[in-house]
Amino acid sequence: MTLARLAALHGVATAYSPSPGVTVPVPDATVVAVLGALDVDAATPAATEASLAAAEEARAARLLPPTVVVWQGDEPAGRPRPVAALPDGSVLRITLEDGGTAGSPVPWADLPPGVHALEAHAPDGRAGRATLVVAPARVPAPAPCQGVLVQLYSLLSARSWGMGDLGDLRELAGWAGRVLGCGFVQVNPLHAAVPGTPTDPSPYRPSSRRFPDPVHLRIEDVPEFAYASGAARAELDALAARAGELRDGVLRKGELIDRDAVWVLKRRALEILAAVPPGPGRRAAFDAFRAERGTALEDHATWCALAERYGADRAQWPEGLRDPRSAATARARAELADRVAFHRLAAWLTDEQLAAAARAAREAGMAVGVVHDLAVGVHPDGADAWAQAGAYGHGMSVGAPPDAFNAHGQDWGLPPWRPDALAASGYAPYRDLLRSLFRHAGALRIDHVMGLFRLWWVPAGLPPTHGTYVRYDADAMLAVLALEAHRAGAAVIGEDLGTVEPGVRDVLRRRGVLGTSVLWFERDWEGTRRPLPPEAWRADCVATATTHDLPPTASRLTGEHVELRHRLGLLARPLEEERAEDAGDVAEWLAYLRGLGLLEEGAARDEEAEIRAVYRFLRRTPARMTGVWLPDAVGDRRPQNLPGTSDQYPNWRLPVAGADGRPVTLEDLAASPRLRALMAGWEEPGARTAPPGARRG
Repeated sequence: MTLARLAALHGVATAYSPSPGVTVPVPDATVVAVLGALDVDAATPAATEASLAAAEEARAARLLPPTVVVWQGDEPAGRPRPVAALPDGSVLRITLEDGGTAGSPVPWADLPPGVHALEAHAPDGRAGRATLVVAPARVPAPAPCQGVLVQLYSLLSARSWGMGDLGDLRELAGWAGRVLGCGFVQVNPLHAAVPGTPTDPSPYRPSSRRFPDPVHLRIEDVPEFAYASGAARAELDALAARAGELRDGVLRKGELIDRDAVWVLKRRALEILAAVPPGPGRRAAFDAFRAERGTALEDHATWCALAERYGADRAQWPEGLRDPRSAATARARAELADRVAFHRLAAWLTDEQLAAAARAAREAGMAVGVVHDLAVGVHPDGADAWAQAGAYGHGMSVGAPPDAFNAHGQDWGLPPWRPDALAASGYAPYRDLLRSLFRHAGALRIDHVMGLFRLWWVPAGLPPTHGTYVRYDADAMLAVLALEAHRAGAAVIGEDLGTVEPGVRDVLRRRGVLGTSVLWFERDWEGTRRPLPPEAWRADCVATATTHDLPPTASRLTGEHVELRHRLGLLARPLEEERAEDAGDVAEWLAYLRGLGLLEEGAARDEEAEIRAVYRFLRRTPARMTGVWLPDAVGDRRPQNLPGTSDQYPNWRLPVAGADGRPVTLEDLAASPRLRALMAGWEEPGARTAPPGARRG
């Protein structure tokens, strides 16, 4: 029991429940390994006893936890629980983030939102300090609206350099807002990738979540591009011609998107543009950006320069460079000053174009604007894990336990945040991350939002079945999220698909975090198990027909996704069983859509009409936001990502394509009768004023 008590003190589970009434014990070796990643020694019985005694003594002696949360208008008797538990006669002092102070009695109800410092002095002489997070009770609510969802790299235009870019996002936002009446456009994570040969194309395993990847830049939109002349202009023109060949290879010859080839061209173009002297206003803007992003930017640019010289595998770096604060790293930063400066510049230019896309969305009348995506973690060898090493659980990987969909569990290869390190820092790394993402976001989608509550940690060398849950202070994680969303005036969407711990959705709803509802999963699971009536859907969600990890709607309706998984050897049952179950599921949904008058009774199967019916159904739900998967608008059959595959399928490298498999450009989409027919009937901007929960026809 000593190990269990020690684990409980540190939020480490010794058992978990994969389904109601079922409890699975966690191997002791897993618990010991996870505690070790938290710097808690449980390697032997004696060490476990000593660690338990030390932890209990420290907890009993402290006056305050490392971080205290106050929800505005939401605290019993106006005092947070940790403060209410202080000994009588304790004296409090608060230093506000703007430098002001508040002393006893603290005006809790009047404290401004922010991250403040709290001091407590007990009558017995003990003193304590904590970070005080004062947050609005809810994140900002988005206006009811509809929009489009797309993986940006997959949407090429006639001007793209081989993959969709931020210029394409700007054009998409302007067109979708003005012509289609869309209130938002949601994209994949644009985080910086880990370089390699080849680069991992997944946007969900980035080097850094704090900085975007300059591979998304539209080179011609960099202001200095217009002033290049002579040999520089000639080389830029040659690079643009080679980029045109990449673009044509994808759009005309059926080639895959080659992120590495795109970056080779853009990197050289940026090196040329870096030599073009900026005007004084541009220089001042860059200096302001550099000052604002501070150490984070310097660390990121330094890591990029080091990775260029020594490769992305940090195990191969000289030992002194593995510490961002070492003397060896300082010397290397000076030696690589030109490359560090280049990567600083690239980060700024990308930030500028993100701002331009957000501005285009607002000017087009979008109620929400660009919805950015936060991946659940970072690559273990990437820039963030290097610069913020103390915030991550080393030797651990985030994943998922065995469930009905994957009996072997999942290992995502991402080091988890350390909950103790986050709390001790007042959640500084998390705050910095959110602030960077909210800079140009109308809303933020959080992948695997359940990770704000707990994550499945898998020790290195063990299978996912031998992992365990580690709990986070969800109250603090949500308070920081609500605070940063409030500062940015942005909404928050949580990806809460799959197995969700009881009570989590209720807490998220209370704090104003929207969920994600996908048509094929919305059934009356506790009753008839039939499709859930539209009026029974939750209002606090983004309603969609599919996601990047699921088959496009055309593939679902035709059963082609089953055939694809069969060809790749991914089916868990005989093909005929899978076909029959899938066909029955589709038939039931189509019958239900006919019953609602969304499809003509007795008519022959018509794929386009069925896709339109699916989206008309979504518009009948009370969902605050409804989203069209943009590839659905042209009948695309191929998922952007097929879970369970790596080399067997071209994940994250496919352009948007039509029903015939031919790539479709942004210009093609804008002229597509099929898209216009699908989007017909969306309300005009500002017309959706019904309160959440009201039924719409």
